[in-house]
Amino acid sequence: MPKFCANLTMLFTEVPLLERPLAAKVSGFDAVEVLFPYDENAAELGTAIARAGLPLALINCPPPNYADPDGPRGFAAIPDEQDRFQQAFRRSLRYAGALGAEFLHVMAGAAQGDEARKVFVENLKWAAAFAGRQKITIEPINTQDMPGYFLNDFDLAVEVLAEVNAPNVGLQFDAYHAAKITGDVLGTWERVRDHVTHVQVGGIPDRSEPIAGAFDYPAFFAQLDEQRFNGWVSGEYRPSGRTEENLSWIT
Repeated sequence: MPKFCANLTMLFTEVPLLERPLAAKVSGFDAVEVLFPYDENAAELGTAIARAGLPLALINCPPPNYADPDGPRGFAAIPDEQDRFQQAFRRSLRYAGALGAEFLHVMAGAAQGDEARKVFVENLKWAAAFAGRQKITIEPINTQDMPGYFLNDFDLAVEVLAEVNAPNVGLQFDAYHAAKITGDVLGTWERVRDHVTHVQVGGIPDRSEPIAGAFDYPAFFAQLDEQRFNGWVSGEYRPSGRTEENLSWIT
């Protein structure tokens, strides 16, 4: 079976965040990720993760804008926001370092056109060089869930990676988003898998548990094993009940 990771922002929400790493460990996960850990004390969260004995796979960049809770989730592709991006990236990098996060997911934000693409590439080149030891990911996100999101296409993501051409920047493959964007998860996976460093999964079409249904997740996991995918496979979904009651997909 793949190395399964629990997204603690969405799973085990029955308990406070600092208790979720141990809950994930007891439930059989191999790692955890936290999308936005910035409202937690980094030392306390790091201690909770360390006590559970699990690695932290990923956090997101940028930190949320607490002054504007409905503000953009990311601005790496937004023209004239380069200074803001660099400031946010530095803060995220400090958190990633304090928590030992393997991956830092850089969010593009809502933007369109050639200028947005140019800015996105430039920002990623800067980030890759500034944080040479930190692994960075970019993730195509469907525009139904995040209207206007710049990186909404897998072919575009591969083109951006080629332009950035940095060994520490890779592709984050979310099967749920792949289904929404292309309608062909397995075909998309085969096209891009050589670029993928981190996988996320959620039920299709409703982002519930990633079990057999509209998409055959057991077959996908078997394919990942056959292809010897070495990265984390993270459950990023909304549990239909208590998290621990619906974990057959990791066994």
